[in-house]
Amino acid sequence: MKTMKAVEIRQPGGPLQLVERDLPSPAMGHVLIKVQACGICHSDVFTKEGLWPGIQYPRVPGHEIAGVIDAVGSGMGGEWKPGQRVGVGGHGGHCGHCEPCRRGDFILCHHALVPGISYDGSYATHMVAPIEALARIPDDLSNTEAAPLLCAGITTFNSLRNSGARPGDVVAVLGVGGLGHLGVQFAAKMGFSTVAIARGKDKEAMAKKLGARHYIDSSSQNVAQALTALGGAKVILATVTSGKAMSATIGGLAIDGKMIMVGISEEPVEVPIVKFIVGRHSVQGWPCGTSADSQDTLAFSVQTGIRPMVEEYSLERAAEAYDRMMSGNAKFRVVLTMS
Repeated sequence: MKTMKAVEIRQPGGPLQLVERDLPSPAMGHVLIKVQACGICHSDVFTKEGLWPGIQYPRVPGHEIAGVIDAVGSGMGGEWKPGQRVGVGGHGGHCGHCEPCRRGDFILCHHALVPGISYDGSYATHMVAPIEALARIPDDLSNTEAAPLLCAGITTFNSLRNSGARPGDVVAVLGVGGLGHLGVQFAAKMGFSTVAIARGKDKEAMAKKLGARHYIDSSSQNVAQALTALGGAKVILATVTSGKAMSATIGGLAIDGKMIMVGISEEPVEVPIVKFIVGRHSVQGWPCGTSADSQDTLAFSVQTGIRPMVEEYSLERAAEAYDRMMSGNAKFRVVLTMS
């Protein structure tokens, strides 16, 4: 029996452990992927700490996957073949028959699958995924570039392109980190007058190099007033995990402006109700997207030269890499590479 390496968690809160497993065979409608790069995401904490209901252990985390098809399940057509470069993001499959699926809104499937949660993910040399989760990776992207784009990339790209903002509109990106450094790039390349918001002056030069036209230092400026002085933001893309930071920014919306939340905060966000009413403001959440959205994200990134900033670790150093990402000190994504 052929074997593979994987990093698994045996119980909630347990350590990441490198193990050897039997190589799985893909069932009908599935493929076996030889993983070449796997991004580490802050949401991997759901698997690590058992924060997602119903996780079965042991479980291999990971949902930012770039690799090649190693084998295909029986009875499949010729669309997917061994040797093809493919990626898988947070949307790891859908049922196809619930009400959202019947309406084509697969990302909101009532039975949606998430790699690393619903089934074993990509902290491994191989993994099995359903074909509806597969996205083709362009030749112009390396595996370490593609993997983070399948989570942080698609989340920021898809939320911005569906935001209703038009070229020339003021779009603010709150936070210049793992999500935000990509959000700034996408916003600038979409033609928005991009404002980057972060704490301290140390990120200003980098934010402007990424495409920001304006920079607001939230540690020394009133963010809402600064945005209002720029005419107000049509969209604020909130990538931070701080409800307080979102609350301090939301007053800078323009008429008919909206805040789109993609960063997860345990803190509540305070909304200035009167200003919201008279300004027709709104707040919206946005999940990542489907495999088709992933392909769009990768294609747009190639066309416009957008790339994530990454730190690379070997699979054997997965525990160290996970701690680095969770520390908040990574610049800006952490990617496991397979030897």
